[in-house]
Amino acid sequence: MAIDSKTLHSKLKEFFGFDSFKGDQEKIIEHLVSGKDAFVLMPTGGGKSLCYQLPALVMDGTAIVISPLIALMKNQVDAIRGFVSGNDGIAHFLNSSLSKAQLNEVREDLLSGATKLLYVAPESLTKAENTDMLKEIRISFYAVDEAHCISEWGHDFRPEYRRIRSIIDAIGPAPIIALTATATPKVQSDILKNLGIQDAKVFKSSFNRPNLYYEIRDKSDPKRDIIRFIRQNPGKSGIIYCLSRKKVEELAELLNINGIKALPYHAGLDARTRAENQDKFLMEEIDVIVATIAFGMGIDKPDVRFVIHYDIPKSLEGYYQETGRAGRDGGEGKCIAFYSYKDILKLEKFMQGKPVAEQEIGKQLLLETMAYAESNQCRRKLLMNYFGEDYTRDNCGACDNCLNPKKQFDGQEEMCLIIELIESMPEHFKTEHLANILAGESNALIKSYEQDKLELFGAGRDHSVRFWCDIIHQGIVRHFLEKDIESYGLIGVTDTGREFREHPYTIMLTGERQFAEGEDDDEDMPVQGVKAGGGGDQVLLEMLKKLRSDLSKKLHLQPWIIFGDPALEDMSITYPVSIEDLKNCQGVGEGKARKYGGEFISLISKYVEENEIERPDDFVVKSMGNPSSANKLYIIQGIDRKLSLEDIAAAKGLEMDELLTEIETIVAAGTKLDINYYISQTVDDDIVDEIYDYFKEEAASDSLQDAMNDLGQDYDEFEVRLVRIKFLCEVAN
Repeated sequence: MAIDSKTLHSKLKEFFGFDSFKGDQEKIIEHLVSGKDAFVLMPTGGGKSLCYQLPALVMDGTAIVISPLIALMKNQVDAIRGFVSGNDGIAHFLNSSLSKAQLNEVREDLLSGATKLLYVAPESLTKAENTDMLKEIRISFYAVDEAHCISEWGHDFRPEYRRIRSIIDAIGPAPIIALTATATPKVQSDILKNLGIQDAKVFKSSFNRPNLYYEIRDKSDPKRDIIRFIRQNPGKSGIIYCLSRKKVEELAELLNINGIKALPYHAGLDARTRAENQDKFLMEEIDVIVATIAFGMGIDKPDVRFVIHYDIPKSLEGYYQETGRAGRDGGEGKCIAFYSYKDILKLEKFMQGKPVAEQEIGKQLLLETMAYAESNQCRRKLLMNYFGEDYTRDNCGACDNCLNPKKQFDGQEEMCLIIELIESMPEHFKTEHLANILAGESNALIKSYEQDKLELFGAGRDHSVRFWCDIIHQGIVRHFLEKDIESYGLIGVTDTGREFREHPYTIMLTGERQFAEGEDDDEDMPVQGVKAGGGGDQVLLEMLKKLRSDLSKKLHLQPWIIFGDPALEDMSITYPVSIEDLKNCQGVGEGKARKYGGEFISLISKYVEENEIERPDDFVVKSMGNPSSANKLYIIQGIDRKLSLEDIAAAKGLEMDELLTEIETIVAAGTKLDINYYISQTVDDDIVDEIYDYFKEEAASDSLQDAMNDLGQDYDEFEVRLVRIKFLCEVAN
């Protein structure tokens, strides 16, 4: 039967509750139900799923939806069953997670004609038993969701996706609709060619998401920045993307330590845990999901308010796809990415060992990401240009570069110089090669072409290579230059560029942007942003030392027992005004903060108020401690259970000296341990009393070396360390 516009609107209201279609949805659906192929390029949140769900419900037969993720399939099937109540058989998924009984149920519903949508993983589609089963049913059409997975230029390449056309031919012909939220012109062409639908009508929505804010931040202290940002946006849902599973786990743990409800999501977790963590995020039991790129494809959560990239993505396709998960309901969506040169080097290292052609493609995609991150131009304009769309406004008002514009200069001379260089050479070269020539940076490749003898070699040596790379990128955005993706990014001059060189005019460009090297993932995260070393408030520091001295006389304790110098120096930097603040200072901990901290907090609060001091942070980041000390919890629990230190050391493969060092680290952070049970078994009571009295009456600090020098050779270092730990726990902590 013919399906007219009136029928479609009626079914749209009946099944989905909407009164009208969004954007090109109605045109796409009408095209598909008429039996024609379609290619849909629609940003995340534009309503791609409806473009195949509604046709499937109104057309005869079963629609085969090829989808990449098991979690996404389940999410979509549950949604369809919710729209069409009382008929669970209307939608099924077919993948490796199903039991034999579930597979039989799917088969029965398919053969009876009850199923209108069947979601299939590409890997499942290639199995002979599944293709044989699908040959027995009437297929209304094939929908290839997340179609960018087809392309070797796509950001999530799946080999099975490139076999889809041959499998469709084996099952039986039907219209094909391919859908994706992100595809450059090159990727779009690759998808159409691979699926054999070059004549398909292309429906391309604007890539502009006006409600999203884009920002690139220097990756100097990303953990601290992230915690500050989330605390400034309480109760809002967000996704944080990391490139490694290890970083996902670490960051999720750190957020929880700092009072932020977060869970990890990556392919290394078992399927049940991944599903539970995703459901908790969807049901708002947690605020933040920390994930690798395995998370979020097609996720049905419209109110994600921020997407943070802890690591810069490998491609702009990936970046755009992932940021697109923010603000799908049209509301606020903040997209923040941290960038450092060190991350780029890591990503380049990951490419080593891959086929040369794949390395070249990966490097080209990475260079595009670098250019985007380092650019001072409107980020919205850059993104839309990358996907083949012009953005005509000069200022989008919703990115860091537009809200905080960098200094500009008339770049007509520099642009003409680049065009002249490219036109003067018979061969074409990549961005960095051209930049090296202009900056006068010779290398083996330049020498092999004898380009170090060119008249223009070093013509722009007043500027850096990075400066010239950025100017070339701005030339591409302005259509003076073009990049041949087929030839791995060789730069050429357009007719517009040649016209500009013949008749130059003022063009305002921006210079390069400097970024830090980036944090070292192997370094411990400091508890405070700044550490002791003379950088604090010297007036306050002297006042704190005077208070400590007065308190030590009053309590008959050595001053260091109350608070060590590093703790006072930390206080002079961070101005703690509560027990919560104070316990995060170096070497303090909760026990010591509560025992001795009251008068120090009062002094600091009064000092801050009287001097109108603006505290450097409204919060302190609680550290996970030493990330390498994975034994910490076991040691604490072992001592609580009064296990011998020898047994604890053996269980963790530690020497006794290493175990004592771990215990000293735990105690120095303010944790109180009771090792009296062990000391009473291994050290003579008289020796314990003598060492204990030394630390209480004579010691000028808690230095082990000073103690050994003062006590002399009659005392064993092992015994001194044990009693020192006992003293620190009972008195200092």
